[in-house]
Amino acid sequence: MPEAPRPENGTTRSTSATISPNILRYLGQVTGEYGVDLQPELTQVGLTETLMTSAALRVSYRQGSAVIRRAVELTGDENLGLRVGAAQHLTAWGLLGFAMLASDTLQVAIETGVRFQNVSGAMTVWSAGREGPDYVVRADLPDPVLDPNVAVFLVEEAFSSVVTLGRLAAGAGLAPQDVQFAFPAPHDVQPFHDLFRCPLHFGASRNRMVVPQGWINRPMPGRDPVTYASTLELLEAQMASRRRQQDLLEILEISVAQSLPDVPSFAEQARRHASSERTLRRRLADCGTSYEAIVEGVRRERVEQLLHRPHLTLREVARQAGFSDERALRRAVRRWHGVAPQQLREGFLSGAGGNSTP
Repeated sequence: MPEAPRPENGTTRSTSATISPNILRYLGQVTGEYGVDLQPELTQVGLTETLMTSAALRVSYRQGSAVIRRAVELTGDENLGLRVGAAQHLTAWGLLGFAMLASDTLQVAIETGVRFQNVSGAMTVWSAGREGPDYVVRADLPDPVLDPNVAVFLVEEAFSSVVTLGRLAAGAGLAPQDVQFAFPAPHDVQPFHDLFRCPLHFGASRNRMVVPQGWINRPMPGRDPVTYASTLELLEAQMASRRRQQDLLEILEISVAQSLPDVPSFAEQARRHASSERTLRRRLADCGTSYEAIVEGVRRERVEQLLHRPHLTLREVARQAGFSDERALRRAVRRWHGVAPQQLREGFLSGAGGNSTP
């Protein structure tokens, strides 16, 4: 997969807690069948058992990726994403699942899912539409330096859950016309054939799924125009609230990123937003994060960007990222990645990926 350019003075917003943790909840169920308890991994990224049962919980892309990476390592299952996607049901997507169930046709259901994907807990970026005579659903990765194992998991989970929920909503006979994956073929492709029941292609340019013409305009069994319209009103309200949260988090992240190596105090950020410290802290708590977590996330991204530049010494990396000295940098990198900065740099430069141990 081609690598997108890295921002020099910004963030990829992967530190913001804006994702519903549906995938992590189902991941915990599936890994439990392997005898693997994910709670220690969840706790390590700040997701306690109590938090995981909260309907208001939102997690960051970094938190989700870290837990997924460990789950793949602990289970050793290269098809773990397929199993997590297939374990889901329509209630996993909350109001969005209900709206898709009440949609007029499968195409309307798909386009509703794409439109409101930000409230469903999706960790891929969905799009859909006509490509010539075909109706195609696409899943892209939002983080260009994602660990390869996490990337494979997310694409597997994305298409597996869409097909599984499509069959629950539209009919058990639903099967794609064709599915293309941008990652190489796994050792065992049989689970893919069993699930998708169609021609498969690995190593493609994009992750694409072609929906058969015979299904795309077929009326949905649970269609209900009144229910669909009223559910959409609720989803629009959720989206508006989510946009306000994302705007706040993005503004703070950019502010910190542009100020490094100095970090604006929390009081200064409150003044910039014409807000009291108490109000700003409450707004961040509503987003599922804190100013300290935002600062740490921006510093982490800046360190990863700087370590890709072999001409910079570790002292210079520490200085530009706002650390007091090299020792503070080493402690932070070991906390984030479990390795020393030089090992992480070697992994980056060798193409091992940003979240994997070299």
